[in-house]
Amino acid sequence: MNAPRLLTREVPPRTAWALEQAGVAPLLARLFASRGVSSAEELDDGLARLLPPEDLKGIQEAARLLADCIEQRQRICLVADYDCDGATACTVALRGLALLGAAPEQLCYVVPDRAIHGYGLTPAIVELALPQRPQLLMTVDNGIASMAGVAHAKALGLRVLVTDHHLPAMVEGRIELPAADALVNPSQPGCGFASKNLAGVGVAFYVLLALRSELRQRGRYDNAPQPKLDGLLDLVALGTVADVVKLDANNRRLVAQGLKRMRAGRVQPGIAALFTAAGRDCSRANAFDLGFALGPRINAAGRLSDMTLGIECLLSDDPTRALELARQLDAINRERREIEADMREQAEFKLDELMQDPRLKGEPPAALALFEPEFHEGVVGIIASRLKDRIHRPTFVFARGADGQLKGSGRSIPGFHLRDALDLVSKRHPELLKKFGGHAMAAGCTLADDGFERFDQALQDVAAEWLDAAALTRTLRTDGPLAPELFTADTVRALDAQVWGQAFEAPLFCDRVEVISQRIVGERHLKLRLRQGGALRDAIWFGHIEPVPERGLLAYRLSLDEYQGQQRVQMIVEAMTEEAGA
Repeated sequence: MNAPRLLTREVPPRTAWALEQAGVAPLLARLFASRGVSSAEELDDGLARLLPPEDLKGIQEAARLLADCIEQRQRICLVADYDCDGATACTVALRGLALLGAAPEQLCYVVPDRAIHGYGLTPAIVELALPQRPQLLMTVDNGIASMAGVAHAKALGLRVLVTDHHLPAMVEGRIELPAADALVNPSQPGCGFASKNLAGVGVAFYVLLALRSELRQRGRYDNAPQPKLDGLLDLVALGTVADVVKLDANNRRLVAQGLKRMRAGRVQPGIAALFTAAGRDCSRANAFDLGFALGPRINAAGRLSDMTLGIECLLSDDPTRALELARQLDAINRERREIEADMREQAEFKLDELMQDPRLKGEPPAALALFEPEFHEGVVGIIASRLKDRIHRPTFVFARGADGQLKGSGRSIPGFHLRDALDLVSKRHPELLKKFGGHAMAAGCTLADDGFERFDQALQDVAAEWLDAAALTRTLRTDGPLAPELFTADTVRALDAQVWGQAFEAPLFCDRVEVISQRIVGERHLKLRLRQGGALRDAIWFGHIEPVPERGLLAYRLSLDEYQGQQRVQMIVEAMTEEAGA
């Protein structure tokens, strides 16, 4: 593949100046201004700055429903999802309901098995919950498209509260919602909540805020202290980052508050145990740790085993038990990496074969779909993400599910709304997709056993219509050069202390360099010695082994490399091109 196009972010000078005048360090002022921050107030991460819960449509009905259940000592069963967002949302809801007065015997949960039950509140999950004798089913991180499951629960006399953040289902061009007793989702029609980017765990947290307000209005705290819910924010931060939702100002506040608690040691035992199992320092927690160390260990349970393991780790108040469960999750994650490595090798071999087609002229197709009978259903999303990063194309990877149908997970590129693309495919080929759902950048679908070839062609047809040459060219937005005097450990620590993530990307600097030496380390990584201006720098390019030119434009991030107690600033290479960029 060709090197990406490097573009320098525009920095509105007046905004950057205003941020500096408000006390923001010049480098951070430049970075924030180029990411759309227009005032210092947006950087205030205090809890008082959170968007008010009452702006969420349906949240008052949800609060009254839960308050009634607590007061009447009715049994509430949480219906979770099998990813990190679902696991943290379930834990937040269970811990929060207990804080707000629900007795232990009132609370229980079920979580689907990915291979057996599929996603969401299905009739089968309702049946799975029945032995626990619930009177209310409360979904977390799912349910918005669960028309059949909600109807089944209602027919059995159960009440249903749906809390979710996914896009609702489209039926014959119209949005269809489940007939739940209450529904809270910022993505539902008519919801005026200013942030449409809450993760499932964020929605669950907001429902608890509204429930506390409802209980306060009922006089619950007239003669007792009001329970504090900020102790749940470490879980909210983990689920929000792990689900790769956009880190708008409201989500950044939630994550920032959670990270502050982690760094201060005020964390759930399960979170602390996951840091230990991952070999990370909780006192120096950052968003990267949540997204690339803790999140994958929770997700591994849902991919290869049973997400109950992840939820129990997060629910445990016993540090010894939590660490035991965290180490089990770590072992499952190592197994996941081994499976992923084998699947990725097979997938890249198939991709290389595909690109030998002379009609493609060495370029990948407009969209990619791959299927191998041996692929593991729980890992297809990761492989799709890896291939998408390599070829910069919308990518779906399929595995055969336990029911014989093909289960696919897709990842997309800017300019190609994956869930909308699936909706169009379903309209053009009504019998092809058994079910589908998701977001703009990630989605999933189920096909009949013989549907892969038709899906492959249908997806390519949509991509050919929607994507032009500019969209198919990978672009990296950089923050331009870094002044030599800022190439310090203090700069790295200042950057690491901020909340970066989806749609608020970590700084990526770009400078002209001369390559002094290059060698492969660990069989998969390129170690570089560079001259940047008049200074010598160390750099590493993870997952890259091809030689680089003697001179070029380097896009890089900064990190602290620690060895034998010494810290050195190191460049983490993202791209290198001989072109000057635009």
